[in-house]
Amino acid sequence: MGALHEGHIALVRRARKLAGKEGIVAVSIFVNPTQFGPKEDFSRYPRPFARDARLCRENGADLLFNPAPAQMYPGGYSTYVDENSLSTVLCGRSRPGHFRGVCTVVTKLFQILAPDIAVFGKKDFQQLAIIRHMVRDLNFPVKIDAVETIRERDGLALSSRNQYLNGEERAQAPVIRRALLTGAKNIRTAHRIVPKIIQTAPLAKIDYVEVLDAGSLQPITATTRRAVIAAAVFFGKTRLIDNMVVNLKSKI
Repeated sequence: MGALHEGHIALVRRARKLAGKEGIVAVSIFVNPTQFGPKEDFSRYPRPFARDARLCRENGADLLFNPAPAQMYPGGYSTYVDENSLSTVLCGRSRPGHFRGVCTVVTKLFQILAPDIAVFGKKDFQQLAIIRHMVRDLNFPVKIDAVETIRERDGLALSSRNQYLNGEERAQAPVIRRALLTGAKNIRTAHRIVPKIIQTAPLAKIDYVEVLDAGSLQPITATTRRAVIAAAVFFGKTRLIDNMVVNLKSKI
């Protein structure tokens, strides 16, 4: 959605590597209105387009797709794409309609640009899982490639919304990563440990902390072999998300 940072640039560089010398790297920049709730930050979401375009050029993009909302959603628009399993938990529960907007706009982007490969980041684990599920279910001829989360030196996951944080909020925000790292050491108690650590930051307000099966996004069971610890935390009005995937060597 623009306001590009090193996390986004890592996606562009990955796409450039996958495309090789002969392939075309296309970047879409579109602040998608259908994935924002009525009380969310659509109107104030940062839009430094000239800076974003320069970063795309400097890092190997050949094409920049920057449509106007009216081009993507013309008058009378009434067709949407819903995913009804993976989207019912975590951010889907906290932000009703969010993933309907994500699935719809990604479907439209795939239809318009017809990519062979689409590169997404792992920071939004649920979004990545839903897009992979949608591609499978709707038979899109596109391969989904994923890039690891890019972080600040203190562990905070890069996000365009980090710029909303004031100094005190920014100083406390890395508690999310510290909590996830501690929780990953013992997945059985992570659902208690992670919130407890996050709550040591006075300005942190937990939206959710959950430990789920990384494949189904349902509660872990004796057969779970990959778990995800996912968290969404408010600092002031700024909502930050992060996650950690844990490979389980023994039964839960």
